[in-house]
Amino acid sequence: MIRASDLSSRDVINTVDGRKLGNIVDIEFDLTSGRITAVIVPGPARGLGIFGRGDDYVIPWENVKKIGEDVILVELAERYSRRQSR
Repeated sequence: MIRASDLSSRDVINTVDGRKLGNIVDIEFDLTSGRITAVIVPGPARGLGIFGRGDDYVIPWENVKKIGEDVILVELAERYSRRQSR
């Protein structure tokens, strides 16, 4: 069993290109089934963070390949849409 708070402390790594995407900041649930549908990772900082962040990465749960003690491995191609930052 793992807690949502445990997920936020682990680095998210994209297995497609080896990039560190950041940490999970939010989780989407299907309220009917009670299952996780996606995890949200903030987009990259723009201009050293002075100009905010890019769009968030919305990573479908089926793209989460492995949850380890220190990292979460995901498969994320660039074609995946991003959600506008709030």
